Amino acid sequence: MKITDIKMIHIRPRWMFLKLETDQGLCGWGEPVLEGRSRTVEAAVEELRPILIGADPLRIEHLWQQMYRGTFYRGGPVLCSAVSGVEMALWDIKGKYYHAPVYELLGGACRDRVRMYGHLKPTGHPGEFPVSEMLEIAGQRLREGFTAMKYSIIPPVRPIDSLDMVDRVAERFAAVRERIGRKTDLAIDFHGRVSPAMSIRLLKALEPYYPLFAEEPALPENVEEMVRVSRSTSIPIAAGERLYTKWGFRELIEKQAVSVVQPDLCHCGGIFEARKIAAMAETYHMQIAPHNPLGPVSLAACLQLDACVPNLLAQEHPGMPDHRDLGEGILKTPFQIGPDGCIRIPEGPGLGIEIDEDALEALRFDGSWETPRLLFEDGSVADW
Repeated sequence: MKITDIKMIHIRPRWMFLKLETDQGLCGWGEPVLEGRSRTVEAAVEELRPILIGADPLRIEHLWQQMYRGTFYRGGPVLCSAVSGVEMALWDIKGKYYHAPVYELLGGACRDRVRMYGHLKPTGHPGEFPVSEMLEIAGQRLREGFTAMKYSIIPPVRPIDSLDMVDRVAERFAAVRERIGRKTDLAIDFHGRVSPAMSIRLLKALEPYYPLFAEEPALPENVEEMVRVSRSTSIPIAAGERLYTKWGFRELIEKQAVSVVQPDLCHCGGIFEARKIAAMAETYHMQIAPHNPLGPVSLAACLQLDACVPNLLAQEHPGMPDHRDLGEGILKTPFQIGPDGCIRIPEGPGLGIEIDEDALEALRFDGSWETPRLLFEDGSVADW
């Protein structure tokens, strides 16, 4: 069997799907997108074409090494996102070839369902919004069956900020905690927007409300600062969405900077690379919670990983109102979140999904998407 073609399709709102075709009629799907840079990743995938066309798609590790190590410059978000999407599609083909889900090829299932956690931010809202609106979304998530939720801290937070700001952050978290009760988990995402000094103060204020974890309380460039923040609090620290490959995660894990590792399968190198990262984390008694703010192909890949790793905490799910991120209008059989807040592991071959290619035509666009940015009153700027 040989790869004969690579096709890429830009899908609203900001996704890009990749389709690998073979001479035996089998095709595989991946999601090689970098938020706000999908056309750049598309160009990177095209540069991989000489490696892939005519190659045996079943030799996944061999092709991964060629794609990653075949140039002088390695790593980074663009190349790793391109490699990740191709790698997903290769596993999809391999599973279809052997008539087995990907997780069966990676050792078999550890569970039959995956616990999901949903977001509490209004869709498309870039800045601050009322607590009452967040509480309304929290109530909706409870009705949908979620047993875990997360929201992002509301910027801006100055490098050394006031006690009033700390109180407002704690009051918002306390209000949501009261709304959802003690049995539902609640995480908070600092998104790397807070200085380590203020993160330490904020985490101390949040400790009484028992966060599931605090995500990216420091930027990933300085692992020692993440260690310092982690040692200052009883709240589990999570990070990893902006790290790439096992080499990028090595220092974070070895220095025990976090309790929860968050590889993004669309960026970290794909399904098998994330499986290696999960195994590294397991040796330090860390949990994994794969990052996923993207589409249903990404979710399908995440679920294959989630099924076969013993140290899974939960799976991120953005929770679009139209359920397109679950595959509504894209997959012939969309995913469903059950009343227990879980998605059952798909049993179909490969990624366990079937793309409705006719339906994709209505969602196509040219891939142009400007990264939203926040300009604060003090003149500072942050990515959203």
